Amino acid sequence: MNAKEDKKENFTKYEIARILGARALQIAMDAPLLLKIDKEKLENVRYDPLRMAEIEFNAEVLPITVRRPFPKKIDSSLRKERVTEGTEGEEEGEEKKIAQEGEIMELTTPEDETEEVSSETEAEGGEV
Repeated sequence: MNAKEDKKENFTKYEIARILGARALQIAMDAPLLLKIDKEKLENVRYDPLRMAEIEFNAEVLPITVRRPFPKKIDSSLRKERVTEGTEGEEEGEEKKIAQEGEIMELTTPEDETEEVSSETEAEGGEV
């Protein structure tokens, strides 16, 4: 095998289809050709953007790369963590500490909101 065949074999058929489709779309949108193709050859392919992209791909002049992300296999990320009873005691201790140190915010009720609105309007001198 020569170098050109090795490079083509590195791409899957799906990657080749994606590369050719992307380049054919660019050519259809009047992108400049990356390869000098004589008029006779263009007439033979009937000015088909997909065939022109295929000619460029076979000549290996396309500056398109393919990224293949592979998952990282780490044992620690695949394990489930056990919930121990010790963590529940720690959470309760933290809650007690927060309650002792400061004020815990409570949910407001609609009555609280009306009291705030009425006190603001009284300060402005207006009516509700």
